[in-house]
Amino acid sequence: MKPRDKPHYVNNRDFSNAVVEYVRIVKDAQENGTDIPKVTDYIATCFMKIAEGLSHKSNFIRYTYREEMVMDAIENCLKAIHNYNIEAATRSGKPNAFAYFTQICWYAFLRRIGKEKKQQDIKMKYISQSPFEDFALADADESSIAAAHMFVDQLKGKIDQLKEKDTYFDSIAKDEKKKERKKRDMASNSADSDLGEIFK
Repeated sequence: MKPRDKPHYVNNRDFSNAVVEYVRIVKDAQENGTDIPKVTDYIATCFMKIAEGLSHKSNFIRYTYREEMVMDAIENCLKAIHNYNIEAATRSGKPNAFAYFTQICWYAFLRRIGKEKKQQDIKMKYISQSPFEDFALADADESSIAAAHMFVDQLKGKIDQLKEKDTYFDSIAKDEKKKERKKRDMASNSADSDLGEIFK
């Protein structure tokens, strides 16, 4: 399938030209003190395609709140369009609005994931610290209460396991970062020492 045939395809040149034109109109409106015009349908559609396309990447596709991530990204793009620098230098010398707004979507996704993880941690903490009576029904029979008791115990056990795994993986990630830092430091020190030997 050719890129143009994909559902979330955005032509960078056309999109960048449309964004540059809109930013110029906004600057003129601000200088003249007139109302700022709305974002064109084409630009808004491109924002939707960029955010939706990015959300289908393997990093984000499995999140249950993917739609919220997309909506956050579109909102951030609409807010950031006025900050787009039409004179920003790129390798090609042409404006690259696609990369700019893709980066905005990426960080919007990360912020949403952070918020959702905080909420999830709050829920897990509530479940793990609440007494069983908070989950039991007042008019339930003994077998239902026993089943609910077993379910809540299993749930609390899984929460504890997840916390242990998270702690373990966090410690591994920190160790890896330390190792990378040491390698970089050693490489820079050895590079400096090699140069010192050359210039003796």
